[in-house]
Amino acid sequence: MRWTSILAIYVLFWTMSLFLVLPFGVRTAEEAGEASLPGHAESAPHAFRFGRVLARSAALAAGLTALYVANYVYGWITVDDLDWLN
Repeated sequence: MRWTSILAIYVLFWTMSLFLVLPFGVRTAEEAGEASLPGHAESAPHAFRFGRVLARSAALAAGLTALYVANYVYGWITVDDLDWLN
């Protein structure tokens, strides 16, 4: 597998991971013990840390990419294994 293919797979996993980890660790103003500002939704995050979300997403994407490449190299799960109808 070429490194450009691995990079493309990493970017796909990173995008998926970003949306997956986005709601974790987010606290509302009420949960943080602060007053909600007028005009904001009650469910709005109190302090959104984008760097933390990016780091979590990058770590998860790296792990998923490593598993994908390892499966490609060692052939643990093949297309024939996913054919449940036959």
